[in-house]
Amino acid sequence: MTTYYLAVDIGASSGRHILGHIEDGKMILEEVYRFPNGMDKVDGHLVWDAERLFREIVAGIKKCGEIGKAPSYMGIDTWGVDYALLDENDELVGRTYGYRDSRTEGMDRKVWEIIPERELYERTGLQYAIYNSIYQLMAVKTYEPECFEKAQSLLMIPDYFNFLLTGVKRSEYTNGTTSALVNAQTRDWDYDLIERLGFPKRIFRPLTRPGSFVGKLRPEIAAEVGYDLSVLLPATHDTGSAVAAVPTSDDHTIYISSGTWSLMGTELYQPNCSEAAQSANLTNEGGVEYRYRFLKNIMGLWMIQSVKKEFEKDWSFGDLCDEAAKQEIKSIVDCNDYSFFAPDSMIGAVKDFCEKTGQQVPESDAEIAAVIYNSLAECYKKTIDEISAITGYSYERINIVGGGSNADYLNTVTAARTGMEIVAGPGEATAIGNLAVQMIYTGVFSNLKEARKCVADSFEVKHYKL
Repeated sequence: MTTYYLAVDIGASSGRHILGHIEDGKMILEEVYRFPNGMDKVDGHLVWDAERLFREIVAGIKKCGEIGKAPSYMGIDTWGVDYALLDENDELVGRTYGYRDSRTEGMDRKVWEIIPERELYERTGLQYAIYNSIYQLMAVKTYEPECFEKAQSLLMIPDYFNFLLTGVKRSEYTNGTTSALVNAQTRDWDYDLIERLGFPKRIFRPLTRPGSFVGKLRPEIAAEVGYDLSVLLPATHDTGSAVAAVPTSDDHTIYISSGTWSLMGTELYQPNCSEAAQSANLTNEGGVEYRYRFLKNIMGLWMIQSVKKEFEKDWSFGDLCDEAAKQEIKSIVDCNDYSFFAPDSMIGAVKDFCEKTGQQVPESDAEIAAVIYNSLAECYKKTIDEISAITGYSYERINIVGGGSNADYLNTVTAARTGMEIVAGPGEATAIGNLAVQMIYTGVFSNLKEARKCVADSFEVKHYKL
């Protein structure tokens, strides 16, 4: 009988249930269920509807059984930094905030008054981002201290969904590292840091590495979906799963996990918490087999997704790429500028940046898209230069995985600007990496290197050269 594995991959704009199995030595995928996602505005705050998302998770699990392909194992991955607080009765405390909510403004300075910014980076190796959990929790301490009084557990979003499925609380390592509260050397919560910041130690559970067992379904969930299965921990941070699926055996390669965010970096076996790495705002996030994802968060396709929603014409992403390729506009914006993080109008933000910097202001939809794609490529080039200078390695190719690997024009201009070979694909890298770690747990693969070889053998990639 075929053993099926289920990857539940939930991103900022959608979630998917993807079944995987091995056939003739290759990994075969099948999308079974898809649902929309996005932050809701409630009382002026951006929040996640965690209850609805959980019902979608259960509905997709049920769908697998209905088509006669009930998986034996499953794993959930989501974005990082966001969390749920639970009280003594395991009920939610406060809102399940989204990382784009503005309540973290000024919280960085409050943290740095207690833990200087340099010390914080030395301890955690995590890049500065105002949405990191450390600043979100400082906002709780500042504005909602009663939540800390009630809270008994903190679970990152995928850990919370695992708890709702199984009744078992596990805090997974890779997503935990996005909090800026995990010590880069010990790979566990930095309890000294947590105490100094005045966060309650009791809410932090020991970190569990990816490739671990969580539990079986709660009886009522198993009854609802019609079968039972084992819930496992992949790299629950979606970038951690995507990087696990990079189809290479080269230890010194540049990757981009390209989606709403562009996560660009390389893998290290030891964290780099140097001043140079901090100055470049590079991060040391946890990865599979305790590899460090030494990378930079770049605003990514969020900018294209946002302008696409504003355009009067209902463009496909493919058509936007094709039209952008025909434009001659040379204007470049800084994709990491905060003005692009959550503007009321992304079109307005792009035009304003060009005007303020004395560049040609894009007018047509295609010109706006061209500016964004070329700006991303320029940002990629600068990031490669920074990583090369810090690691001392000269890189020859860029592996682009995730949905953005299908952005033909972006791949073309990235090859042109960097002078490097681009290897684009697979597009479903996050789900593939999720499945691969589950398969390592069950012995299909002995390690990550073997899993990556199977990925390379199973999925087509596209090459771009200058």
